[in-house]
Amino acid sequence: MDSSILDSLGVEIIGVMSPVSVCMLLVVLLVYTLSSATSSAASDTIRTAANLVYLESPSDSTTQKLEGALLNALVFIVLIAIVTFVLVLLYYYNFTNFLKNYMRFSAFFVLGTMGGSIFLSVIQHFSVPIDSITCFLLLFNFTVVGVLSVFSNGVPIFVRQAYMVVLGIIVAAWFTKLPEWTTWVLLVALAVYDLVAVLAPGGPLKLLVELASTRDEELPALVYEARPVVSRGPGTRGSGTRGSNLGLLVGGVSESGSVELQAVSQDNRNKSDEDVGNLANEEGETSPLVPNLRDRPTSSSGSSEYSVVNVRLDRGAQFGNGESEIVVDEEMSPLVDMLEFGGDREQTRGEIPEASMGTSRGIKLGLGDFVFYSVLVGRAAMYDLMTVYACYLAIISGLGCTLILLSVCHRALPALPISITLGVVFYFLTRLLMEPFVVGTSSNLMMF
Repeated sequence: MDSSILDSLGVEIIGVMSPVSVCMLLVVLLVYTLSSATSSAASDTIRTAANLVYLESPSDSTTQKLEGALLNALVFIVLIAIVTFVLVLLYYYNFTNFLKNYMRFSAFFVLGTMGGSIFLSVIQHFSVPIDSITCFLLLFNFTVVGVLSVFSNGVPIFVRQAYMVVLGIIVAAWFTKLPEWTTWVLLVALAVYDLVAVLAPGGPLKLLVELASTRDEELPALVYEARPVVSRGPGTRGSGTRGSNLGLLVGGVSESGSVELQAVSQDNRNKSDEDVGNLANEEGETSPLVPNLRDRPTSSSGSSEYSVVNVRLDRGAQFGNGESEIVVDEEMSPLVDMLEFGGDREQTRGEIPEASMGTSRGIKLGLGDFVFYSVLVGRAAMYDLMTVYACYLAIISGLGCTLILLSVCHRALPALPISITLGVVFYFLTRLLMEPFVVGTSSNLMMF
């Protein structure tokens, strides 16, 4: 069982790290592409919520920059905390439709205005011959399809994931326009706030997660879903021996809390012919599937170690041994919801805004994590590629540590603190120590 847990954890980690890596790579490419075009206007700092108090100037002293950056970070964190508490209140009083419409409008605004500005900058940089009407139509269609893909259920999961990554790229590209001192202090402040908001009693994100878990509802937030893929054997589809190779797919929770899928052996199926026949009384019935049906707990039992899986019983197709064909709904991936299973463990079906693997759709990562990972790498790209490599490895290592802790703790964990801390430390170590050493040895033709 330990090997299956490790295999599942590895697949889920890769499913999260891949889009994060793609997001950071594209932000770095955007920074390198557009930095030359905007270098002449670098002194014209934009006014945003992240620098309401202090506008950094190159002529300011180090003390002035540090004090101003601290004030900007403090104001920005206070604004985020106020907005988050307002969202919690709205969700507590069941203003769910308002929150969903607000998120739709936010996604439309980001894709249409912020994304449109980046799109126009890329067109001007590469001198793409395109008229204004065609550009507007392309941008409008891209925006509308993006909003529908993120908030509609009938869209393929790959399209939804792609647009979530695009949203992260657009917001991160705009954050890279902040001054250097403000950016670094803001990243550290956000990591601390994320830690407090998720883990501290009374934290806004913790309250939001608990409300969603209590109501058994989806959290009204922009969250990237890394849905695990249930592997199928070669004989389960399109094969003449389908009847002999079909097994009952069972979702269970191991002692370590990891969600697992396993097939019931043919011996167990033969022992439970009578019980399987009883399940065929009503078509489309939702039934608990267990590896040994003779010892099956009831679906209402709070200590059940097995989740409820929707199956469709097809009376028309019969096997040689008289069993009814059980067709597992392919859209219910991975077909498992973690249920309460005794002891001090709590029910964890609620979706969370941070990295989470306690739901039926695998690990979830908040869009803000994509954004600030990419902001850190994008800011490092403005200095040197060596710092980009160091920050990327640090962020990925921190994300991996967070996901491993998540599989152990079985609760909502903030995804920013470890990765941002490692990224900031590695950036300054590389810039202050490693880069001078490597440049010095390379310029003197020394091998090391």
